[in-house]
Amino acid sequence: QVHLVESGGGLVQAGGSLRLSCAASGRTFSSYNIGWFRQAPGKEREFVAAISWSGGRIYYVDSVKGRFFISRDNAKNTVYLQMNSLKPEDTAVYYCAADNGGTYTSARPYSTDKTYDYWGQGTQVTVSS
Repeated sequence: QVHLVESGGGLVQAGGSLRLSCAASGRTFSSYNIGWFRQAPGKEREFVAAISWSGGRIYYVDSVKGRFFISRDNAKNTVYLQMNSLKPEDTAVYYCAADNGGTYTSARPYSTDKTYDYWGQGTQVTVSS
């Protein structure tokens, strides 16, 4: 089992940057794939980015490609989401999630929240125009 805690959210002007952190407890963190999702008011939760347990595979939703960058430091049990060139439409609560199911597949896609077993409490990101 793994416990996740997000941090790093806040208020930033459009064009600014934030770095979110997802800190995990548990000695087997390095075996978990990690995903970032976000949920804006009145909208469904959507996939943002994912990184495989080894860091060898990385995925992004098209709307953040070239602006957001996901990385992990297994020695620190932490996954990061560097968010640059932020836009007002990036405003949302951001959640990290962990999956211990091995390689992502069509039956267990990285972009579907049902793939993930553990979730953090979320951190608010607000981008002002």
